[in-house]
Amino acid sequence: MPKVLICNTYFYQFDRKQWENQTPYPPLGTLYAASLLESEGYEVKFFDNNLVDDSKAIATTLAEFDPDYLVIYDDGFNYLTKMCLTVMREACFEMLSLIKNTQTKALVSSSDSTDHNEMYINKGADVVLLGEAEESLIESLSAFESHSSLEKCKGIAYKTSADKVVANPRRPVLRDLDKLPAPNWNMVEVEAYRSVWKNAHQEFSLNIATTRGCPYKCNWCAKPIYGNRYNAHSPEYIVNIIEKLYHQYGVSRFWMCDDIFGLKPGWVQKFGELLQERNLKISYYIQSRVDLLLKEDTIDVLAKTGLEEVWLGAESGAQEILDAMDKGTKIEDIYTATKLLKQRGVKVAFFLQFGYLGETKAHIKKTIDMVKQLLPDNIGISVSYPLPGTKFYDKVKEDLKLKANWKDSDDLDMMFTGTYEADYYKKLQRYVHNVFRKHQGLDQLKKAFQQPTHLDGNQLKSITKLLYYIPSSYYDKMTSFRDL
Repeated sequence: MPKVLICNTYFYQFDRKQWENQTPYPPLGTLYAASLLESEGYEVKFFDNNLVDDSKAIATTLAEFDPDYLVIYDDGFNYLTKMCLTVMREACFEMLSLIKNTQTKALVSSSDSTDHNEMYINKGADVVLLGEAEESLIESLSAFESHSSLEKCKGIAYKTSADKVVANPRRPVLRDLDKLPAPNWNMVEVEAYRSVWKNAHQEFSLNIATTRGCPYKCNWCAKPIYGNRYNAHSPEYIVNIIEKLYHQYGVSRFWMCDDIFGLKPGWVQKFGELLQERNLKISYYIQSRVDLLLKEDTIDVLAKTGLEEVWLGAESGAQEILDAMDKGTKIEDIYTATKLLKQRGVKVAFFLQFGYLGETKAHIKKTIDMVKQLLPDNIGISVSYPLPGTKFYDKVKEDLKLKANWKDSDDLDMMFTGTYEADYYKKLQRYVHNVFRKHQGLDQLKKAFQQPTHLDGNQLKSITKLLYYIPSSYYDKMTSFRDL
């Protein structure tokens, strides 16, 4: 029986910002691939790099297991892997170096290797799996086992006998996702993840993907793995997974890590019915679009099925910037969706993006004003990041000669010539966070005066932090942002 050692290349501990959050998730995409390998008759060992702090930590397992194949398969459901962070690329190269001069063949699947397959092959990968990779993985391994040519394997890049790197035609994305075996969570040390969350005083959750792909065409958003096609698991498939995690691990809170959750008509309604039939009381949080949430009874149904929080791709408070991004949403929809979600007791968080081409201080001010007026429960701030394969990347690629990737997700460097320098946006991120927390604290203070008997610990904490956020935001405004 052929032996396969499979691992991921995202190391939470290498990404300072994410590790400080202390909310790591298992590499779901890697688990899907590992389960498929098991179902195909391979002897599979899973090595989880998420919680280790050394890119060569896998060396001992490599020596003991002595695999025929090392599969480095990154989690396509983690948006951080799309960013192709250089620290993760370097970690992958380190792992490839461990099998140099051995008989073990290496197959790599990630957003970065899809975009830069020749680079990975020159570092020791025998095959780079392009895009959605499960079927290409199985086909490549079958070719190796039968000593046949890789020439007919779709969706791979490899080096020919003539020492030339070639990329075969892409494979169509999977449409029937239910034919994939469910992730084998027994491969993961779930309790190790729970311990990290618990030590950070966070309520533990696990990640589930109900769909693959996104049909929308925001011109800065890359889809190197699952593309613009949108395919969904059946509600039955997903509820079966939830039921197992609920009873086996006592998990009732989930991060639905889809790019867009609940787009398929009737899906959420059936999902809710099945949860009720099986007496599964869960909470979950999602990413979505404001225009999608405003369709029919979507918000009502989501709230009834246990929706706890929505992360909205608000991006900007200026319609001109949203239009330049080909976002396809309206500012008024952000306001309407936020208010409706709050009325249903659902928390709202905004993804905000500064630095897009053509952005001015007037546009930035509109974004800050939107945050102050709507007071979401949380915000995540980034600067525009050029991802290979996007229209935005093509517009700025001439500026990317010195730096084309961030080292980690807290880098926030401007890699192209924007309206302002990188230092301005780094200061802006801190200022906007301070302004947001100040207004959030003032709002809680107002509520405390109106209903003092309803004051809870989180409200008290938010009010107490005003002692920091008021002077800090005032100082930033006076020194750097008087015109905002």
